[in-house]
Amino acid sequence: MSTTQSERLRELLEPLVSSQGLDLEEIEVDSVGRKRVLRVVVDSDEGADLDAIADVSRALSAKLDETDAMGQGEYTLEVGTPGAERELGEHRHYVRATGRLVRFQLADGGEVVARILAVDDEGVDVEVPGVKGRRPTTRRLAFADVAKARVQVEFNRKSNADSADSADSAHDADNTDSSGAGRVEDTDGVEDTEDMKEEEEA
Repeated sequence: MSTTQSERLRELLEPLVSSQGLDLEEIEVDSVGRKRVLRVVVDSDEGADLDAIADVSRALSAKLDETDAMGQGEYTLEVGTPGAERELGEHRHYVRATGRLVRFQLADGGEVVARILAVDDEGVDVEVPGVKGRRPTTRRLAFADVAKARVQVEFNRKSNADSADSADSAHDADNTDSSGAGRVEDTDGVEDTEDMKEEEEA
């Protein structure tokens, strides 16, 4: 997708996403054969459930139908949340990842895998897990020293936070709606029955 089209779509859709209480994180257009897919990634501090995603998906679809932002030809609109192993690029992403295990690639070429304890305007306080029976250590990472950061999926953490992480990972993986050919569909293959009824009546 060209920068011009990307900027135009963001300018068109971001106010609508914001009005739904969500943040527009990413816009991407892919071509699959002769078909095009517009992928929109949204999120919020509290997370976005399937109802919220379905609502914003229908609102975005209606707005796109009113314009020529996608040009001529058919396309499918997919609206979802960031994946479980989300990349952290904005300050709000780090805040939302507090308590999560993150892999940091540093500007000097080093790498740190640590749990975010706190976030401020300058950087993050993290806890580096201990190895071979050693205690965890705390460390300060300035944003200026971080080249890239990505949340890690945890499967063996025995704590209440782990249950929240597991639920969050499942939440992130499942919360995707696809709007195309007159329907809203989630990733588990169960279609929105109200939309299907409307399609049949049409």
